[in-house]
Amino acid sequence: MTTDDRLLFLLSRAHNCLRTYMKQAFEREGLGMTPVQSGILFLLQEEAHTMTEISRELGIDNSATTGLVDRLESAGLARRRPHPKDRRTYLIEITDVGRRATEKALELVHEVNEEINAGFSEAEMAVFKRVVNSFFTKFKRE
Repeated sequence: MTTDDRLLFLLSRAHNCLRTYMKQAFEREGLGMTPVQSGILFLLQEEAHTMTEISRELGIDNSATTGLVDRLESAGLARRRPHPKDRRTYLIEITDVGRRATEKALELVHEVNEEINAGFSEAEMAVFKRVVNSFFTKFKRE
């Protein structure tokens, strides 16, 4: 058995595979959002956030965040409201429709997490998590 040492290539393929799998699962369930949009809604479950906070928390460019929030707002899953302390800024908050859709999305995320874990020991998963988490310090965005 040969091993593939092209780590960036393997990570990219794994990311694309998982992204496509999740997108198709969201579409099958009729969630009306993408997996990336669900990440924003998961963040908004606790409290409203500014666009800058969303971008920073999820590691998404500001311009991409704007488009994602625009689509969430158009779908009735999130809304903008004026920031009470800064009239130049809006807070993004989840709607009741968004909360219900997010509950369904969370079920799918749990199922996929179980699929990822399947067939691996706790020790193997601990190493996997350590490797993935190391990216956040080794390749920190500036």
